Amino acid sequence: MIFDSFPGLVDSHCHLDFPEFDGKLDEVREEMRANGVTHALCINVDLAGFPKVVGLAEAHDNFFASVGVHPDHEAEPVDPARLVELARHPRVVAIGETGLDYYRLQGDLEWQRERFRAHIRAARRCRKPLVIHTREAAEDTLRIMREEGAGEVGGVMHCFTETRDVAERAIGLGFHISFSGIVTFKNAAALREVAKSVPLGRLLVETDSPYLAPVPHRGKTNRPGLVRHVAEEVARLREMPLEALASATTANFFRLFGGA
Repeated sequence: MIFDSFPGLVDSHCHLDFPEFDGKLDEVREEMRANGVTHALCINVDLAGFPKVVGLAEAHDNFFASVGVHPDHEAEPVDPARLVELARHPRVVAIGETGLDYYRLQGDLEWQRERFRAHIRAARRCRKPLVIHTREAAEDTLRIMREEGAGEVGGVMHCFTETRDVAERAIGLGFHISFSGIVTFKNAAALREVAKSVPLGRLLVETDSPYLAPVPHRGKTNRPGLVRHVAEEVARLREMPLEALASATTANFFRLFGGA
């Protein structure tokens, strides 16, 4: 279905450089057009993959890129100066994906916390917002954000799955809250309550493609075009028209990341 008068949606977090999308980009882009998804932010998870991520943004004027190292990538050190250098590219609009993940990794994770600090320092130096991942690490994530002055540049708590209290504290630090397909899952009642409470001016939507496909596509490869299902659910929860939700989240994206 083509949305002729639809204000447009932005997928604020996807991984189109992943192998699941090799040779399928034309199909992905057509599905975006058919669902009124005008732009997407392609997220970097390791510096070796940065050229492919930024190449997508160079090739397509409705794609943007970030630069950073995901907290799961244990072996990769991060030099803030190197991140700042790479972030000078005009298609790079954010630093990340960075943060803390105590779910997948165990043991002494001080290296993870130090690398998170390095990303925040780089973001402050280049004045670009942060894309933050946190899983079972909310208190340490917020503490480090405060200690390192992350509020100076702001950013987004991506694929949010935490409590309303965590959302409010992140918003208090100048951050946006982004909801993924998880908000459509049957077991996500608590998260749906959070989605109702986030101020409209701090709300974003995303897919985290190729992961977390929303209902009714759960279990399949996620794609940016499916962010419409996320937006529809959030709009339903907030009892507002989809067009109003799309207009607000798209405006929020470009106010935060620029790039328009």
